[in-house]
Amino acid sequence: MGRFDDSEVVQRFLRYVKIDTQSDEESSTAPTTEKQKELGRLLGDELREIGAKDVYFDEKFGYVYAKIPATDGGRENKTLALISHMDTAAEASGKDVKPEIIEDYDGGDILLGNSGLILSPGRFPELKAYIGQSLIVTDGTTLLGADDKAGVAEIMTAAAYLIKHPAIPHGNISICFTPDEETGRGVDHIDEKRLGADCAYTVDGGAIGELEYENFNAASASVKVHGITVHPGEAKNKMKNAARIASEFDRMLPLNERPEYTEGYEGFFHLIKMSGTAEEAELSYLIRDHAKELFEKKKALLKAAESFLNSKYGEGTVKVTVEDSYYNMKEKIEPENHFLIENAKSAMKEVGIACRIQPIRGGTDGARLSFMGIPCPNLCTGGHNFHGRYEYICAESMEKITEMLIKLVQYPL
Repeated sequence: MGRFDDSEVVQRFLRYVKIDTQSDEESSTAPTTEKQKELGRLLGDELREIGAKDVYFDEKFGYVYAKIPATDGGRENKTLALISHMDTAAEASGKDVKPEIIEDYDGGDILLGNSGLILSPGRFPELKAYIGQSLIVTDGTTLLGADDKAGVAEIMTAAAYLIKHPAIPHGNISICFTPDEETGRGVDHIDEKRLGADCAYTVDGGAIGELEYENFNAASASVKVHGITVHPGEAKNKMKNAARIASEFDRMLPLNERPEYTEGYEGFFHLIKMSGTAEEAELSYLIRDHAKELFEKKKALLKAAESFLNSKYGEGTVKVTVEDSYYNMKEKIEPENHFLIENAKSAMKEVGIACRIQPIRGGTDGARLSFMGIPCPNLCTGGHNFHGRYEYICAESMEKITEMLIKLVQYPL
């Protein structure tokens, strides 16, 4: 018998991570991968088994919905949603995940399976916070999937407990598990009527205690460069090398505003893809900033670089297309919905979690939901190093976060 064999949240998590749900941002389908539906169907079955109401799995788009009716008649007029996403990121494989539990972590290096990778406090100093606790790690060949199957497991476990203990007073609870959050499309096809929420929390954060209601304003940019190719032996004053012009475009953006040089509230231009030849070249960027004014300035700088290079090399040489993705939810949380933050802080305190409010250097389904009229801060899951093979999560943190969710739904809206 292992120490966590009787831990419902840990066992759920171990079950869920073994299902490959990696999404695909290059896909035009919804969901972007059919395999996400395997977990969706399983969660629908489990929700029925625990006695949730109005369970519905959307076979077309892959969403899972369920309800837990209010046990407190005075709070039947409002509904709180708990939301997590089922997909995992594209940066590392999510197939054949082989999690391992390191019990009573001693603070030293952890060898990840036979991969040769070492999870070390020398590189990841936050590991020291978990000495004496238990860590769930990968075998070094895949990501773990705590982002966001930890959130799914915590919501499912809290839901099962609440249904099993109807004497606990709470208002109406809506549950939703989404596909494709990692591609930025997590709420593209959400059924707001079926969700039926007045407000919500995503359970999609990192280390225990994190509480987030500020996120980046986000956009994507595509830069296409059209060159002119002629034989290099007679290229003088004729050739326009698209690959070199693309490189010149990138050098026009501020060096200190790259992800590797920024933190906290600092935004960035992230070059995620570069390809091309002398004739045609293309760059793809993510643009991020917490401040709306700085966000708009970043987008304007891309267009200014386009204008400059077109004046230098000829009109139509460079074409920049910018598309907004999501916005900072802070303006939808403050001031009228700040009670959601206070409720979360109180629930954390009640179960002994030290709360840390910080900005998200990314986005969540909750950011877009907030602008759809459902204010939605983000709660911790207990995980670290998401999107890669060094990902891990603390088992005790998962149990404590589940307790926090059970407390949280008892607060008035």
